Amino acid sequence: MQTKTASTQVDVHDIIAKRWSCRAFDASKPVSREQIVALLEAARWSPSCFGDEPWRFIVWDKNSDAAAWQKAFDCLGEWNQNWVKNAPVLMLTTANSLFSKNGKPNRWGQYDTGAAAENLCLQAVASGLMAHQMGGFDVEKTRSAFNIPNEFALMAMIAVGYQGEPEVLNDNEELKELELAARARTPLGVHFFDGDWGVPVKG
Repeated sequence: MQTKTASTQVDVHDIIAKRWSCRAFDASKPVSREQIVALLEAARWSPSCFGDEPWRFIVWDKNSDAAAWQKAFDCLGEWNQNWVKNAPVLMLTTANSLFSKNGKPNRWGQYDTGAAAENLCLQAVASGLMAHQMGGFDVEKTRSAFNIPNEFALMAMIAVGYQGEPEVLNDNEELKELELAARARTPLGVHFFDGDWGVPVKG
């Protein structure tokens, strides 16, 4: 199996360092209902503005409802379908654009939903699973297929499952190269500033 522990200037928690987005999933290993609920609990306990919990998640488990999983899969772009076909679980994250308490615009809803999704991804690492978030899907097709109200912004699909061997991607050389490539990030001081805009944080 591939391990891609982040190379950091100082130590960070293992769950953060070990999180990465694989594309090689093991189609023979289902994700248990208990594991799925644990992922959702991790998302549920993330912070949100006014405690409004603007996120809504839809879960599609191939092993309990193959038809619903297929309907979600059909909403993905062709590039993602090439590898998501082996993932036993798909999820959709959506964000309420309105506060549920008063119906006023909630400009923090998408931010809060991103935090919930990251909690879910970190719980996946703790559970021995992989979670890969995707923007490549047909938003309007998904909204129509699953009757999602207009006030909810469709943010990302997430593929969840056990990591497979890179060889499951042998039919697409580009995907396999991505799977085997080293992880990389821009140096810390490029995107993180100290005291004023553009002043690099130093390690």
